[in-house]
Amino acid sequence: MGLFDKLVGWLRLKKEVNVLCLGLDNSGKTTIINKLKPSNAQVQDIVPTIGFNIEKFKTSSLSFTVFDMSGQGRYRNLWEHYYKEGQAIIFVIDSADKLRMVVAKEELDNLLNHPDIKHRRIPILFFANKMDVRDALSSVKVSQLLCLENIKDKPWHICATDAIKGEGLQEGVDWLQDQIMQSDQNNENVSV
Repeated sequence: MGLFDKLVGWLRLKKEVNVLCLGLDNSGKTTIINKLKPSNAQVQDIVPTIGFNIEKFKTSSLSFTVFDMSGQGRYRNLWEHYYKEGQAIIFVIDSADKLRMVVAKEELDNLLNHPDIKHRRIPILFFANKMDVRDALSSVKVSQLLCLENIKDKPWHICATDAIKGEGLQEGVDWLQDQIMQSDQNNENVSV
């Protein structure tokens, strides 16, 4: 596998990564993923996701296939069917929805304790979205309410974002790309 990764690098092929985009409904998951796509591939009208959508976007060295999962209560039980295939997670929180912060924490706890996630060192990127909304909680406060400091066995990062304007998204994607590339290098070093 190490030789294949080197060959991919030499040929400038982009490594493909499966990412799960999770969070409650109306948190901005689809808007975020749409904003990460090239401008000529972005859609103007965002509609609520039913089930899931598969979207793609690229960075300088990775090609992301994102499973944009519906956050509606009746669809959240579908998330776990995709955990094994996921190599990274983007968890989106509506920073202005203080009433459902407890529900977001419950879903995050379910995710972290699931057997397909619990023992994996999978990177989790948190987008504290909707920072443009009046009285939105800061990313530090969102982090405290979700008890992110208790996540000791997985790399994680939180970014304050405004998905409509695209603010904060690139910082998060850069962090996620770095984590995935580091993980690949560590795996390559172990297999040698």
